[in-house]
Amino acid sequence: MDVYSLILFLSVLWHGSEAIMWSLAPNTQKCLKEELHANVLVAGEYEVTEVAGQQVDYVIRDSKGHILSQKDTITKGKFTFVTETYDTFEVCFKSKVPPERRGVNQDVTLDIKVGIEAKNYEGIAEAAKLKPMELELKRLEDLSEAIVQDFTLMRKREEEMRDTNESTNNRVLFFSIFSMVCLLGLATWQVLYLRRYFKAKKLIE
Repeated sequence: MDVYSLILFLSVLWHGSEAIMWSLAPNTQKCLKEELHANVLVAGEYEVTEVAGQQVDYVIRDSKGHILSQKDTITKGKFTFVTETYDTFEVCFKSKVPPERRGVNQDVTLDIKVGIEAKNYEGIAEAAKLKPMELELKRLEDLSEAIVQDFTLMRKREEEMRDTNESTNNRVLFFSIFSMVCLLGLATWQVLYLRRYFKAKKLIE
């Protein structure tokens, strides 16, 4: 079975994403992957063209293979999940066609929203009886938190990269010093050996 991998870079936490559509060939699989922060809400909506005798399944997994959402024989629906840790997640759509059928391509449409774009603020406003201004303030508050979390992660990555660079530089320095000491020791040994050899041959006094 041919397996194709499609990498989708989702938007940052405070931006939405446009729906994408592709043609899924019979008995193939396409996956969309992205790294996400911890405690991030992800909401998706999908639609698959129906073809008699053909089946399309979807599954959402993390890098450890844990299944977050799964459904067989899909046509149209939605899914939501919340990330527990910073990890790489993938959404895979797989076509299944019986061997006796020739099979045709099926169009798959997927719209994924991440972070505050995935929240249903209309539902929140109705549940909490928020006024339009209060709802907008709530949206801005969530937006600010998402931006702060993103900058915190960027700073953490910068610190990790700096620590890695410093550690690498120290190792390179120690290796260079060790190499120089070895070369000096070898050169000294060669000089002393050649001096003894020439003296043994009475070529020098």
